[in-house]
Amino acid sequence: MRIDRKKLVLAMMDRDMNANQLAELTGLSRATISGIRCGKSCAKDTLGRICKALKLEQEEIIE
Repeated sequence: MRIDRKKLVLAMMDRDMNANQLAELTGLSRATISGIRCGKSCAKDTLGRICKALKLEQEEIIE
């Protein structure tokens, strides 16, 4: 699945969260978060973790 980069960055900004904080909340590596922010695709489980941490529905953030 591919997360919309702009929506991800805006959601992180709305919550005053950086990549390190998101990585901690999701249990993912910072490299994984950075890759997704740069446009790489991710697994559905990864998408779920990110959405849970950002309090979003999956439909709100996917491309």
